[in-house]
Amino acid sequence: MYKHEKQAVERLQSNHIHMLPTLSTAIITFFLIISLSGTMLFPMMAFADEPQPVAQVGNTTYMSVQDAIGHTSLKNNTVTLLTDTTESVTVTPPKVVRGVTLELNGHALNASNTTAITVPANMQLTIVGPGTVAGGTQPAVDCRGALHVEGGTFTSDATLMRFAETDETSAQGSFSGGTFTAPTLFNLLDDAKNLGYVTVRGGEYRGMIPAGLNTLTLLSGSFSDTSNLAPYLADSLGLIPDGTSGDGTGDGMFHVGDLAISSKQTSVELDPANGLQQLSADDLLTLTGTQLNGIADYRLVADSDQLQALNDQIDRAMQAMEKRKAFEAVSQNITITAVRNTSDDAIDANPSRGAGPQLRTSDHDGISTQVTVTIKAVAEPEEPEEPSKPSNPEKPGKPEMPRSGSAVQALAIISLLLVIASAICACATAHLRSSRLHN
Repeated sequence: MYKHEKQAVERLQSNHIHMLPTLSTAIITFFLIISLSGTMLFPMMAFADEPQPVAQVGNTTYMSVQDAIGHTSLKNNTVTLLTDTTESVTVTPPKVVRGVTLELNGHALNASNTTAITVPANMQLTIVGPGTVAGGTQPAVDCRGALHVEGGTFTSDATLMRFAETDETSAQGSFSGGTFTAPTLFNLLDDAKNLGYVTVRGGEYRGMIPAGLNTLTLLSGSFSDTSNLAPYLADSLGLIPDGTSGDGTGDGMFHVGDLAISSKQTSVELDPANGLQQLSADDLLTLTGTQLNGIADYRLVADSDQLQALNDQIDRAMQAMEKRKAFEAVSQNITITAVRNTSDDAIDANPSRGAGPQLRTSDHDGISTQVTVTIKAVAEPEEPEEPSKPSNPEKPGKPEMPRSGSAVQALAIISLLLVIASAICACATAHLRSSRLHN
């Protein structure tokens, strides 16, 4: 018995000896994995906590847009966003630099407690999209210097952009592209006497422009609210709503752009019965509702030969009406063309602008549209019927014999009496002759 127990103990010890290397290997492997994981984990955690650069000038990156602006130079004055950032910046480059370009690079610059971007007097900022400048409850841009926007999206819950002209400085703004959305698009800074000189040459504007910004000029662009635009388009013949052609669908915007002509009615009809008169070129434009979205450098001109041909047809229709003659319906096509004014024309249109260089909306002249005027037919009136002559009273004629049965009987009796009378006369005549013979 003792021998068997001794053998069992020896086998158990042998198994423990064989298991020790395996257990040791497992323990060592576990600690190696933990060690390697820790080695990889801690650098990753440290990397995640490390601030990332948000802007770049040349090959150098910076932790803020403001810092990047401060490191621009005459050779490289472009600041490129590398990521979205929340920061309010002021364009204050080194003294030798007078202009900075902010390339949004598809990222967003969000305002932090105050205006997103401030352009001081005597500084120039150019903004290039795509990307976003968001003012939040503050303006996206306050400008006392010069601002040029070539693209990007600009938003604010208040006034989008403010400009200032004071006794010392005058702001300048130029917009050639981008999307601008806010309750109020442009307005004055608090200490401003005037807006400055702001010109819109393109872009999409969703919001209201206040009245009274007399140095704001709208040359082209798309606008959602036209309630106050008339003064800023004083030299324009009108806005063209989207969807005036094709299937009539649109985005509800009104467009001022490269020369475009719009007619509310491309075909009109004149009814001679309602009266006719000859049409001047202005009458034709009013009749068809034709307007041009260009500025004072252009005017609308109707083809004089075609207009004269229409007036000749109007004369013929009027004569036909007077002479009560027929007139067949006729149609006349008239081409209306936008032509560039001469300097004298421009001065006549707006004497305050003098003979200086005129603002232009297009380098392409000669755009035109065509309208059609139709004169309705006039039917030849029918000859009135002659009044009937009063009939002569009928002369009394022989009374007609009654046609009743009693009348027939009366005629038969009369005939019989005439026969009897004739017989009596014949007998009397014969008797007289006989008497004469005997005597």
